[in-house]
Amino acid sequence: MAEPLILHPVDRPGIATVMARKGVAPGTLNAALGLSLPDGPGAAFAGSRTAIATGPGTWLVLDDHAGADFAGRLAETLAGIAAVSDQSGSYLVHALSGPAARALLQRGLAIDLHPDAFGPGSAAISQIAHIGAVLWQVDDAPTYRIAVWRSYAESFRHWVEVTAVSLDEADQGG
Repeated sequence: MAEPLILHPVDRPGIATVMARKGVAPGTLNAALGLSLPDGPGAAFAGSRTAIATGPGTWLVLDDHAGADFAGRLAETLAGIAAVSDQSGSYLVHALSGPAARALLQRGLAIDLHPDAFGPGSAAISQIAHIGAVLWQVDDAPTYRIAVWRSYAESFRHWVEVTAVSLDEADQGG
């Protein structure tokens, strides 16, 4: 039987906020970033890069294989078409997966995570157990990625551990 719940930090991805400059066409940003940016709430994936829509013309862009100067290189690539702000030191990203992942998140999140409402490519900015978070679903396993402010990462992990104990057999896919 598959492990009901797996939580682990994502190994230091490059993270940056990207804000399109006024009048820049979405296609221009898509071409520069090498992926099709979501136009509304959602996530887009291309190789090791992910873009999460966080507001009109604004995205959180992550790269799992970015080097130390991810935001600097991204700013050079997007010069004149978008503003870039390094967030690599601000967020800690966790991967949460397994049959119990959805049930666990529903204990602290006021968003419907039913597969018909929130599937792969869905994203939201919300609170999980009163902790601000950016959440997106990566696949059907389900696997979620959750970015929380680094100073709240330990509180988030503690909430996951405590809440996981309260899951019953039905929540764990049994």
